[in-house]
Amino acid sequence: MRWPQSLRARLTLWYTLVLGAPLVAFAAASFLVLDRALLHRADAFIDETLGAFTTELASEQHEEATAALAIQAALADVRFREVQLAVYDSSGTLVASSHADSTVGSAVHHPVDLVDLGTELGRRGVAARELFTVGSGDLAYRIAAEPATVFARRHLVVSAYPLHGNRETMQAVGASYTIAIPLLLLIAAAGGFFLASRSLSPVAAMSARAAEISSTNLNERRFMADASHELRTPVAVLRTEADVTLSRPNRTEAEYRDSVAVMRDSARRLGRIVDDLFLLARADAGHLPLRRGPIYLEEVVDDAARAVRAIAQEHGVRIAVDPVEDAPFSGDADLLGRLMLNLLDNAIKHSPTGGTVTLSLVRVGQEYRIGVLDQGPGIPAEAQAQIFERFFRVDRARSRDGATETSGDGLGLAIARWIAEAHGGRLELVRSTDAGTHFQLVLPAMVDGDASSVPPPEDESDRDGLVPAPLTESDP
Repeated sequence: MRWPQSLRARLTLWYTLVLGAPLVAFAAASFLVLDRALLHRADAFIDETLGAFTTELASEQHEEATAALAIQAALADVRFREVQLAVYDSSGTLVASSHADSTVGSAVHHPVDLVDLGTELGRRGVAARELFTVGSGDLAYRIAAEPATVFARRHLVVSAYPLHGNRETMQAVGASYTIAIPLLLLIAAAGGFFLASRSLSPVAAMSARAAEISSTNLNERRFMADASHELRTPVAVLRTEADVTLSRPNRTEAEYRDSVAVMRDSARRLGRIVDDLFLLARADAGHLPLRRGPIYLEEVVDDAARAVRAIAQEHGVRIAVDPVEDAPFSGDADLLGRLMLNLLDNAIKHSPTGGTVTLSLVRVGQEYRIGVLDQGPGIPAEAQAQIFERFFRVDRARSRDGATETSGDGLGLAIARWIAEAHGGRLELVRSTDAGTHFQLVLPAMVDGDASSVPPPEDESDRDGLVPAPLTESDP
């Protein structure tokens, strides 16, 4: 038998053995004790019947004229169920015997062979009261024999008791043990498994957590390391700039203003990183529910385009929006606006001076497809599979400005993809070559019946007064 490897299985086996071994030992011991007790009861019974018969036989000798008459009278007066009485002469020849009780099946169907019993008595040479067993199985009998004197002649009186009833009792007990012990062991095993599971549940939880550390938590560790690195950079700039500014007692107003501007930019970058981390943390914990409402996606696209035009002009980039049609949708306007701003910010930073960032919105079947196309140098092929990972950024060569105020923290595309998936859509990189990069947001289109719940779009005059959502700049 191979020893189980699982700790739960081992404990269950031990529980079963601890209960099973004493249980089997008790069953075996009780079986033997019961067998001895039944035999002892049979011996006491036939001993009493033999004593009663010998007493009656002695009494009948005073009333009857011959030994044969005295024996027959005693046999007629002393009768017991399941017991046969017999009298033998000194040579072992049967003189007289009682008849088997017809109400007792064992005595009727399995009678003792009194002739063979006489032969056995002659061979044994009984000199005093003696108890012994003859036969086996259904023909087993317990015998009590004792010498007696009848009219001055030596005789041997015998009482025979069938052991078939004892055998049936032991068989019934054995069958009960055969059923009860495995059942109790099965219950013990189930109880042991339950107790082992309850006892090992903290260990199992720790084991599962340890297993997660080898996979998921390694990514969490990497996330924490990357976050720490991103946060450390603006903090180090703030501290260094403050230390340098305070190291000299006399500085001009221009120098102080330049120093404060550097610290302001670092503080802004630090704030963006903290905001992005907080959003991702709430999203991962499920504490960032979508505030869904009826909106028009073309308004989200137009608002995002107007919000980044000032930044695009600073970089010499033009924002172009292709003609769009009404696109009613049910979603979170703020989060979708943030998604578009992240995509546009990336496109602006990686477009060359004089380049164009193009926005498009079309409906294809049951999908809305919003495209953002820039004219930058493209994402290297080996990095395209990782651009949606948190804190992943491609080679600095793709960034036109390098580490500037608008440099991202590597969370923008991760946040954008989460927003897309939260709305039942997807964000994908369609292509990226030397001629430019094309990102596409795919969202489920509303069926015709749903469009009635969306209010009509606002006039351009009304929308001009809207304040664009704040820009959170991120970069893969």
